[in-house]
Amino acid sequence: MTILQLLFGLVLLVAGGEALVRGSVAVAQRLGVSPMLIGLTLVGFGTSTPELVTSLQAAMIGAPGVAIGNIVGSNIANILLILGVSAIILPMATTKEAFRRDGPVLVGVSVLMVAAVLAGSLARWVGIVFLVLLAAYTVYTYFTERESGSPSAKVHADEANDAADRPPRGIGFGLGALLIVGGIAGVVYGASLLVDAALVIARAAGLSEAVIGLTLVAVGTSLPELVTSVMAAIRKHTDVAFGNIMGSNIFNILGIAGVTAVVTPISIPPEIAGFDIWVMLATALLLVAFAVTGWRVNRWEGVALLGCYAAYLAVQLSPGARALVGLA
Repeated sequence: MTILQLLFGLVLLVAGGEALVRGSVAVAQRLGVSPMLIGLTLVGFGTSTPELVTSLQAAMIGAPGVAIGNIVGSNIANILLILGVSAIILPMATTKEAFRRDGPVLVGVSVLMVAAVLAGSLARWVGIVFLVLLAAYTVYTYFTERESGSPSAKVHADEANDAADRPPRGIGFGLGALLIVGGIAGVVYGASLLVDAALVIARAAGLSEAVIGLTLVAVGTSLPELVTSVMAAIRKHTDVAFGNIMGSNIFNILGIAGVTAVVTPISIPPEIAGFDIWVMLATALLLVAFAVTGWRVNRWEGVALLGCYAAYLAVQLSPGARALVGLA
C-alpha cells in the first residue's frame, strides 16, 4: 500500500504540475501577457511547484531532512540526471547572452545556499533575503530582455510557446482556470501522499529522512522538469531545455528555500551540511565548465553527468559507500 501511495503521489505531482503550467499559460495568453514574461515566470518557475509544495509540507510536519533534502537533491538531479538525459537525446546548446547572466547567478545563489546550510538552519530572515533576491533577479531579467529584444528573450518566449503547444491545444480561459485549480489540488494532495509514503519507506529501509529527501523525493518532484526538458530536446529547442534547468535551480534555492524558511525555519541535517551541499555546488560549477567549452553540453558530457549521478546515488543508498565518505 505504501508503494502504491508513493506512485499515486508521484502521478498526481506530475499531472498536477503539468495542469498548473498549462492552465496558467492559457489564462495568461488570453489576458494578453507577453510570451517572454510567461516563459520567464509561469513556465520557468511553474515546473518547480511540486518541489515547493513538497518541501513546505515536509517542513510543516517536522521532517526537515525531507524538506531541505528535496531542495538540494532536486538541484543535483536537475543537472546530473535531467541535463544528462537531455544532452544524450540531443546536445544542449545555450544562449551565450543568457548564460553569461544566469551562470554567475546560479553559482552565486549556490554559494549563498552553502553558507546558509553551514550556519545550521534556514532562518526566517534568510528566507526573506532569498525572496528579495528572487524578485530582484526576475525584475532585472524581464526589463533587460524586454528592452533589448535579446536572444535570451526569445528563449523565454519559446518556453511559453512549447508549453502552449502541448496537448490539449487551444485551451480557453475557462478550461485554463479549471486546470489551475485542479493542478493546485493535485500537487498539494500528491505532495502529501509522497511525503507520508517516503517517511514510511525511510523507516522501513533504515534510511534517514535526508537520504530519502535527496533521492526518492527529489527525483519525484523533478519529473516535471524532466518532461519539459526532454520534450524541448526532442523538438530541438535545446536552449529552452538548458534555460529551464538553469531557471529551475535558481528558483529552487531562492524561491523554494525562501518560502519554506519564511513559513517555518528549517534545521539542517549534519549529513547534508557535510556532503550533499558540496555536491550541489560542484554540480553547478560542472554545469558552467561544460557550458563554456563550446557553449553546449555534448552527448559524451551527458553520459558523464549520468555517470556522476549514478555514483551519487550509490553513495546515498549504500552503507559501505556512505561510510567511505564519512556519512555513516
